[in-house]
Amino acid sequence: MAIKDIPVEECMLQGNAACPGCPATMGLRLVLKALGKKTVMVIPACCTAVIESLYPHTSFDVPVMNIAFEAAAAGASGVEAALRKQGREDITVVAWAGDGGTYDIGLQALSGAFERGTNFIYICYNNQIYSNTGIQRSGATPYAAWTTTTVGGKAEFRKEMGEIVLAHHIPYAAQTCISYPEDVYAKVMKAKTIKGPKYIEILAPCPPGWRFSMDSTVEMGRLAVDCGAWAMWECENDVMTFSGKSKLLLEKKVPRKPVEDWIKHQGRFSHLFKPQRDEEKLKVIENHIDRTWERYRALYLQK
Repeated sequence: MAIKDIPVEECMLQGNAACPGCPATMGLRLVLKALGKKTVMVIPACCTAVIESLYPHTSFDVPVMNIAFEAAAAGASGVEAALRKQGREDITVVAWAGDGGTYDIGLQALSGAFERGTNFIYICYNNQIYSNTGIQRSGATPYAAWTTTTVGGKAEFRKEMGEIVLAHHIPYAAQTCISYPEDVYAKVMKAKTIKGPKYIEILAPCPPGWRFSMDSTVEMGRLAVDCGAWAMWECENDVMTFSGKSKLLLEKKVPRKPVEDWIKHQGRFSHLFKPQRDEEKLKVIENHIDRTWERYRALYLQK
């Protein structure tokens, strides 16, 4: 599909409180265009809970239930059950949460909803930090990245949340990036047609959190995919396929860019380049990405 095929109707209204260049609003616009107005959103504590504006006003033209940090999937399960009891299965229930409320605080509720087979879509917009509360590290924060709680750089690699989700063997799971709107839209549209639990994770480069210029959000997402730091894939009924540039990287049809091409534009990694280059940590990051893609090839490359 092409950009021109995405509906022009908006469910995200003017007057929201997002930062300039905010990836969450870019992603949510696409998600709501795909889902339409017959949607109920469940939003835990995250940037979006602020973006939606202050009571009694709202920037979202769909019903929203705000809920505690750890309870997005549990709340969505309750909304879905109530709608099903009313015979309103034409309404899509979507949990929209950040990585903090997904990788960390909300993981138990998410796993429980998957186990129960809740008919909903869980979407994690992953900006790799607790951005709304002051740029603290999350389970999604990459190795060596600065945050206010890892001032010398994070010592651990990020969780592979997608692989945790795949272990639940749900009907549909996917990873995408806000820099590829056609891919985001297509994957949400597919998830909408599938019954049962669905999971979509959207990489959402955050200008203030990652410390890059607010006009470079799309570029940061594309570079993450180009260097292999983020993979775009989908898994339907345990059949895994990769999309876009990630498919070409998987099949070794194009070389991946050096990870330095991505991280050198982000202030959160500036300590790796000054006052002098940290060759050891840069090599660790490159090697980790190489190992990740070798694992993908071993597990998922179609023969």
